[in-house]
Amino acid sequence: MIRLEEILTPERILADVQGCSKKRVLEQIARLVAGNQPGLDAQEIFESLVAREKLGSTGFGHGIAIPHCRLAGCNTPLGALLRLVTPIDFDAIDGEPVDLLFVLIVPQAATDQHLELLRQIASLLDQETIRNRLRQANSSQELYQTVVESQSGQA
Repeated sequence: MIRLEEILTPERILADVQGCSKKRVLEQIARLVAGNQPGLDAQEIFESLVAREKLGSTGFGHGIAIPHCRLAGCNTPLGALLRLVTPIDFDAIDGEPVDLLFVLIVPQAATDQHLELLRQIASLLDQETIRNRLRQANSSQELYQTVVESQSGQA
């Protein structure tokens, strides 16, 4: 079973991101992921994330969104984590604005793996103590450490 710290790198974690709208944040996510993955195109990632959002918001509740998509040309699951300075409307199921986004991009055919990673992300972010630690982290590195420690049961 693949674990979250295997798909997340410190380079794909950003604290204190300015995001004025859902669309702008998805654009930033696409650039972030494509920026350190040769062969992936930011515009293609953006369009795939937007297409998935059109099927239904990935706003999870508690100020959390889990934007995700399948992507041709992606060979391995990729994760990113962003914390926004100011929460934005993300059409979340509880109506709350979103300030934490855990992004998942998986290969086109990764059905079971995709669902398992989404389950792990949802389970992690459903914990109030983890959400609080992510919101209080002083840096991108602290955000990364929070996820890694939570996966090894130290959170």
